[in-house]
Amino acid sequence: MELLHSGKVRDVYADGEDLLLVASDRISIYDVILPTPIPDKGKILTQLSLWWFDQLADVIPNHVISVTDVPAEWQGRAIRCERLEMVMVECIARGYLAGSGLRDYQRDGQISGNPLPAGLVESSQLPEPIFTPSTKEPVGGGHDAPLTFDETVGRVGRELAEELRRVTLEIYRRGSEVAAGKGMLLADTKIEVGRAKDGTLKLGDELLTPDSSRFWSADEWKPGSVPRYLDKQFLRDWSGQLTDWDRTAPGPEIPDEVVEATRNRYIEVYERLTGDTWK
Repeated sequence: MELLHSGKVRDVYADGEDLLLVASDRISIYDVILPTPIPDKGKILTQLSLWWFDQLADVIPNHVISVTDVPAEWQGRAIRCERLEMVMVECIARGYLAGSGLRDYQRDGQISGNPLPAGLVESSQLPEPIFTPSTKEPVGGGHDAPLTFDETVGRVGRELAEELRRVTLEIYRRGSEVAAGKGMLLADTKIEVGRAKDGTLKLGDELLTPDSSRFWSADEWKPGSVPRYLDKQFLRDWSGQLTDWDRTAPGPEIPDEVVEATRNRYIEVYERLTGDTWK
């Protein structure tokens, strides 16, 4: 097999006509891969994504070919998948104010060209979920930049832009319903989409995991405050307390207690969503 790409989390190998997507235990924040792994993280991301792919197969097909036809050493963290021609747009849906969306709103009163009412505060629920795409920069190529819908149309054409918006918002809607039933809020999420050889639009990468989404505990949510994060925002907040790191590589080592707390959050999301005990 040939290593085609090593990303922030996943390594992509060519195996004949197929790809092998292997999720590592690496973790990144602010586009910097930290030197300390989070044990089991790659397996949790893979298994949770597969669970979601099954749940949402009626919304859009996905790239999965097999979860068993992979080398033994990667069992549980790898999938055999189709080669897709990826759409070079990060597809993001937001239902609450957080992260870069909050900063954009505080500065401009809108996010990615979506005007929002005045008076919203951190963690506020938006009047309705919004599509806030961004550019998709390679590792080391700089930060992703917000795109308006019209800018997205300029990049990929109106028909595809409208389908990306529809799929992203429907995945967010369905994911939010499932999360709410498990006592969690899905604040935002991002997906990656590509075209198969026959032109079919399919999901790639991962889906509705703590790496690609913000999950909050519903019973601790209150507009104007920060809910308990069940995702890697916890790690971002930890890094924000460091006075000797400027968010550029190399990243800082993660203390053992922060590693454990991060791992526990990933496991909690998996167990609450799927109803299965992580082993």
